Amino acid sequence: MQYWLFKSEPDTWGWHDQTARGEKGEEWDGVRNYQARNFMWKDMRVGDGVFFYHSNAKVPGVVGLAKVASAAYPDPTQFDPDSDYFDPKATPDKPRWFLVDVAFERRLKRELSLDELKTHTLALGDFALLNRGNRLSIVPVSKTQWQTILKLEKNK
Repeated sequence: MQYWLFKSEPDTWGWHDQTARGEKGEEWDGVRNYQARNFMWKDMRVGDGVFFYHSNAKVPGVVGLAKVASAAYPDPTQFDPDSDYFDPKATPDKPRWFLVDVAFERRLKRELSLDELKTHTLALGDFALLNRGNRLSIVPVSKTQWQTILKLEKNK
């Protein structure tokens, strides 16, 4: 099993939206960064753990747990000329963008803000979320980082 952190802006797709989809899950579409795409396409497996992170929020932070609910498949928005994520170079025979479905697991007992996570850099090590300038919407999380963040949830 692997672990991931998925960032989403709450005004676009927030935890309440994810919760409403329940265990059925929802397509994580619109990713247009090759590294994030490759994580979904080549590395993710059904059942992998996901931290759901609110970015570009008043208080950015981890708000819930989800899981990868499908194998990767072509993102249909790349083929839709009316979509903001349309890619004229993509074809059904040669898709360029992939996605996975993400399913709700549970809300955290308390939100873990980015500022709080930054106070635990020693325990979190090289956690990509804490690296200055990291703008990826999906980042890998090590097993140790996953366990550390779940322990932080229980503190306070």
